[in-house]
Amino acid sequence: CKKALVEVDGDLEKAVDYLREKGMAKAAKKAGRATSEGLVKIVASDDGKKVALASVQCETDFVSRGDDFKAFVDQVAQCALEKEPADDAAMAELMGGALTELIAKIGENMKLGKFAVKKYAANQCAGQYIHTNGKLGVLVDLECGKAESCGTETVKNLGKEIAMQVAAMKPMALDRSSLDPAAIERERNVYREKARNEGKPDKIIDKIAEGAVSKFCKEVCLMEQACIRDDKKSVEQMVKEVAKELGDTIAVKGYTRIELTAEEPKAE
Repeated sequence: CKKALVEVDGDLEKAVDYLREKGMAKAAKKAGRATSEGLVKIVASDDGKKVALASVQCETDFVSRGDDFKAFVDQVAQCALEKEPADDAAMAELMGGALTELIAKIGENMKLGKFAVKKYAANQCAGQYIHTNGKLGVLVDLECGKAESCGTETVKNLGKEIAMQVAAMKPMALDRSSLDPAAIERERNVYREKARNEGKPDKIIDKIAEGAVSKFCKEVCLMEQACIRDDKKSVEQMVKEVAKELGDTIAVKGYTRIELTAEEPKAE
């Protein structure tokens, strides 16, 4: 700070501007560095009916475990929850200045990662899960027949269980109806061609291809996947069993998964 005052002939306001400009210059120099570490954070309103999932990237695990970085991630998540920025550019407008200052202070490149804000009606709630390394977070959207079911431990535990499923198994879609038709057709064509190359009779080629498509869907569609704790039942069966135990209906309406990797963070 003393050096800054010397640089601007003792003018305090100019010194502040000088330090900010120096911080921006430092941030620009570090902008090309890979940011494969970081943290994902979930925050919710007091009533749990609005939930934000946000991420911030940095270069090293050491920085991601520091108090300054953790506090900044908290700020970003809270900003998402309260301000509901429309997109990445809007988030950058809100938090970009603070990010630049933190980069200058810590000396590592950082990026504002993906984020999502979800709102829930009285009979809806979020299943939540943050992986132990803090680099993977999931929200699962649940809808119950009765509003009071959302506050039960049964539904909370189910939501967390499904969120852990999404974290571990990385489904491509919620169910078969929401899976990209092009992905299904690609899989169908691959197995048709494979059957032909193996000399299978034409009359059973389509049957073989449809069997392969069914297997593919069970692997990539959340509701058809085998449960990670009990592979004898699907996620859909697990949900039905819990709903029956509760005496209510429960539907999984969607999910959001954010993971920090060596590439850009992915929100699904």
